[in-house]
Amino acid sequence: MAFITVGGKSPADYGAAFVAENATVAGAVRLEEGSSVWYGAVLRADTGHIDIGAGSNVQDNAVLHTGPELDIRIGKGVSVGHGAILHGCTVGDGCMIGMHATVLNGAVIGPGCLIAAGALVPEGTRIPAGSLVMGVPGKVVRPVSAEQAAAIAANEQEYRELARQHAVV
Repeated sequence: MAFITVGGKSPADYGAAFVAENATVAGAVRLEEGSSVWYGAVLRADTGHIDIGAGSNVQDNAVLHTGPELDIRIGKGVSVGHGAILHGCTVGDGCMIGMHATVLNGAVIGPGCLIAAGALVPEGTRIPAGSLVMGVPGKVVRPVSAEQAAAIAANEQEYRELARQHAVV
């Protein structure tokens, strides 16, 4: 794992978080208890801050990057899928950002949302709580179903367990 100081900003002590050995965490990044950053993921906070909430997971090859005055805030119990790109945005508690989805500057994703695989959430978009977003550009297509909400919660728990297994040397 690479923990890199950029412009005098260093990642905070990540203590109870799992960070894979080939993940990159650069600049002002804070990882809360039980969060995880997986293989090949890049969290680059060279011009802002990245906060990853408790129990959230940033999966393999995801990229999170800040911009000037564009921090990234990821709530609690969030799953950021493989290959997703998040740039200067806010994601509420209990969301799932699907594989290869993109969330751009200033977008705000409400709690309990599912952003489908491959979706593009344009700059400045506000997604209401509990929404399913699909497409390019991403559009709210309906509320998240009870089954989808349960799958999001189960995914968080699965990644907490996987982090415990991968942390064992």
